[in-house]
Order: sequence, then structure tokens, then C-alpha cells
Amino acid sequence: MAVVIVIDDEYRQQDIIKTILEEEGYEVHTASSAEDGLELINTLNPDVVITDLKMGGMSGVNLLDAFSDDSVKPAVIIMTAYGTISSAVEAMQKGAFDYLTKPLEKDVIVLTVKKAAERMHLLKENIRLHNALFEKFKIEGIVGKSKKMSEAMEIVKKVTPTSVTILIRGESGTGKELVARAIHYNSKRKTGPFTAINCAAIPDTLIESELFGYEPGAFTGATHRKIGLFESSNTGTLFLDEIGDLPLLTQTKLLRVLQDKEVRRIGGKESIQIDVRIITATNKDLEKEVATGKFREDLYYRLRVVTVDLPPLRERKEDVPSLVIFFRDKYNKEFGKKLTGVSDGAMKALIDYHWPGNIRQLESVIERAVLMSDTDKIELQDIKSELRLRNEGGIMDIELPEEGINFEELEKELLRQALTRANNVAAKAARLLGMSYKTFWYRLEKFGIHPSSSKEDTFPEKGI
Repeated sequence: MAVVIVIDDEYRQQDIIKTILEEEGYEVHTASSAEDGLELINTLNPDVVITDLKMGGMSGVNLLDAFSDDSVKPAVIIMTAYGTISSAVEAMQKGAFDYLTKPLEKDVIVLTVKKAAERMHLLKENIRLHNALFEKFKIEGIVGKSKKMSEAMEIVKKVTPTSVTILIRGESGTGKELVARAIHYNSKRKTGPFTAINCAAIPDTLIESELFGYEPGAFTGATHRKIGLFESSNTGTLFLDEIGDLPLLTQTKLLRVLQDKEVRRIGGKESIQIDVRIITATNKDLEKEVATGKFREDLYYRLRVVTVDLPPLRERKEDVPSLVIFFRDKYNKEFGKKLTGVSDGAMKALIDYHWPGNIRQLESVIERAVLMSDTDKIELQDIKSELRLRNEGGIMDIELPEEGINFEELEKELLRQALTRANNVAAKAARLLGMSYKTFWYRLEKFGIHPSSSKEDTFPEKGI
């Protein structure tokens, strides 16, 4: 039920409006002066205020300037006589929702208040959703108390209030986009848009038009104007994930955007000023990419004004229990379950596992465990099949020797054997190892495993 306050120094006018609106289901309160009305507004937080323009003491226009800055301002409807319509227009320029001319008509009152109440409902819902986002992406809410994660979050806290460009580095699944969102929703730009784009997922021929937009006739098929992501993210944050896969030509244009704070649509003649914070992320070694000529050195230094390094999950194992509980509670709520614990055996297995897919993989394992569990806790049998490396068809059976092992050599051997078993079909090899396709390719590139080093001559392209 919307709350309405009627302010008028004529009691009869108050009563008429109050009666009309109460019949429509509104909760209505009245005041005889703007000063008394302001007190009611601060107490009741109404949706709509109907106020006379001319009253003894504070006027309806002055009332608009008196609202508390830290509150959600109600929709204000000004009542005025025909001779003072210009003053009502002035009130609207100061933020009033609408005005009514006397003598008032019942249908007009009802319709105007309905529109004002609907607008306030949408505004408050929008604020509620924004607040929910701010709560979800609080920096303090990012799970992790390990030394490396704490160091990364300290950097994040320092740079969040600024507009400095940030480069987030880390393997796939370490939470790079989560950190980027946390930076945005805790910054001064939090009410602006947050836009994320994966540079590796868009063909080279389309990435430029996505970022910069285009004018009609710029190229074959450009029948209308398209606003690019730089423009649509104005006053907010643009997150460029997998920045290492950006084509060299587009890298040059991105460098110009960072230097000049302006963009030009493809086929356009005018430059457009923008105010966008750029956050980028990569799982590649950009210094190595610079050395091999695949990434511009000047752009690299522009992007890494501040660098945040997110550790892989295997290097922050002390965070695994907290993450497990976090995801258990999340999927309890989603699936209507009531799991209250994790068995010692299950937790030990989760802590000891290598997690090639990092936090994303851990979340997937816990999601399935919560969904499939028939008890009040996650047991070892709920996760065992998800964590077990397969030894079918040539994948090596792992037995830890007393003197230990060289883990990198073990991982390289697993990658090679998976490729051999899968006849060099990368997607199938990734499935054999329980990895995502993207993670599998990252591991191949990290260890320099190329077609020539596999046991078969044929090798699929990344586009599979």
C-alpha cells in the first residue's frame, strides 16, 4: 500500500483529497503547513506528497529543497491555481513529479497519484536490487583469509575508491570477474553500469564493432547505428576479460581510448568523450606475450597501473573449508536442502585435491554434492567420483612414492597421455581430466605442449 501525504492549509481541500485517495486504497496522512508536512515526510517516508503551492510560511517549492539528502525523495505533486502555473513549472524543474490545477478533478487526482506511486515503486525496487548487489559483492565478502588472498584484497581495497586502471591476473576459475565486480560495486561508480566482455569469445572481425560501435553504412550489413560497449558503459566500469586475446589492431585503438578518454564509432567522424573505468584480466603471461610481439608493450604498461594477482586454489588450501561451507549454504538455499555439515573424510579429500579448475570447479563439485546428498551432510561418497582422476585407456594410475614427486612433470605427463588417449581431440582430452576446455588449453600453453610434442601429428584447432 502506497503512503500519501497531503499538505494544504485549507482543511476542506485536505479532506476531499484524503477521502478520494483512501477509497483507492492509499494510506493518507494530512498536514496544514509545509513545516508540519516535512516532519511527517521525515517520519513516514511516503511514496507521494501532494502539496499546495502557496501557503503561509514555507511554500511548496521551498519544500522540495528541504528534503534530507540521504533519503529516497518522494514523488511530489504540486497543486496550483491557473494564475500560478509558471511557478508550478519552476517546481517541476526543481524535481516535482507533476502539478494539478485547481479546481481539482477526481479522475485527474487518481491518475496522477497512481503514476507517481508506480514510479516510486520502481525506484525503490531498483534501489533494493542495487543494495542487494552491493551486499553480494562486498570486498569483505570475498571468501579467503590465506596470506596470498589477503594481500590481493588489501590492494583491491586501496584502489577501489579511485578510477585507476587495474589488471587482474590469475588462472581460469580463480574469481577474476568476481573481484572486478566487487571493485565496481564498492566504488563511486557503483550506480553506473558494469559491463563484462570476454575478448577471447568474440571473433576478431566483430570485437571492434562490439567495443566501439558503428554508424549506418560503415560496412556491409551496417543498416543502423550501434552503440559500442565503451559508450554504453559511460560513468561505470568496463571489464575486459582475457585481454591477452585482443587483436593487435584493436589493442592500438584501446591504447588511444586510455590516453584520450574518447572513442569514435566505426564509420563515424566525431569523437565521443567517455568516462569509463577499465578493468582487465588475463590468465596469460603478458610479459611473455610482449616479448613475442603478440601484445603491445605500451598498452601493457597502461593496463597494469595496478596489478592484482589471484592465487590458484592449490596455493590457498587453507581457504578451502570456508569456500566449501559458503557454497554448501548457497546451494542449500537454491535447492531447498538443509545440509548442516561436511564429514571429515570429505573435507580432507577436498583440501588435498589439486583443483585444476580452481574455485569454479570447487563450486561445481559442491553444487552436485548438495543436490545429490540424501543425508544432512556432505559425505566422501558424494564427491569421490568428481575428484577421482580416471585411469581408463592409458591415463596413468597415480601412486605417490616415498621420496615425493615432481608435480609439474606429473601434470605434463597427464596432459600428454590424455591427448594420446583422445587421439588429439582437445575437448575429449579435457573431459578425461575433468577440466573445462578453456582450462585445458591454458595448461597446455603454460607447459609449452604444442602439436609437435604430442604423440600424434594431427591436432584440433581451438575453435572446437
